[in-house]
Amino acid sequence: MMVKSVFIFIFILIFISVSYGENNWKPKKNFVKAKVVRVVDGDTVVVSIPSVKLNNRYTLKNVKFTVRLIGIDTPESKANRRAKIQSEKSNEDIKEIIKLGKEAKKFTENLLRKKGYKRKYKTVYLEFDVEPQDRYGRLLAYIWLPDGTMLNEKIICSGYAYPLTIPPNVKYKDRFLKCFREARENERGLWK
Repeated sequence: MMVKSVFIFIFILIFISVSYGENNWKPKKNFVKAKVVRVVDGDTVVVSIPSVKLNNRYTLKNVKFTVRLIGIDTPESKANRRAKIQSEKSNEDIKEIIKLGKEAKKFTENLLRKKGYKRKYKTVYLEFDVEPQDRYGRLLAYIWLPDGTMLNEKIICSGYAYPLTIPPNVKYKDRFLKCFREARENERGLWK
């Protein structure tokens, strides 16, 4: 009887510590806090960064940036040049590409939306790799949700993106490739 009580007590302690740890995720010092303003596509969002210091003298407040998620590529949700390229590469009709793109965008919006709100989004944390910007001026980042979940990884693991590795930003490429394979094999998300 005593052994059983000790076992139950230890189980409860482990359960509490695991649950407690998940709610206490802390971003690393080099992560940048940002508020999501809107979702452009399944792999692109607009964020507002509370303040940016220039030359250690000037502070800009609520500066908006477009952020392209590193390491993943979702289908386009609008007819454009990129949707046409995706259509040609996959031999899918452009209408099908756009339909899948809208599903991926909706999935990303649901992950970023504040609970109970249709148009309010979460505060997130940006992690940069070697190159922080692309040739279009977008920030390139891994986005971390308040609970410590990496948005890029969640999207690809759930089957809503392909891996897209562009050196030198390759920090999580192996994780993303593994998730992609598992999502395809298990017919998750767009692979249903």
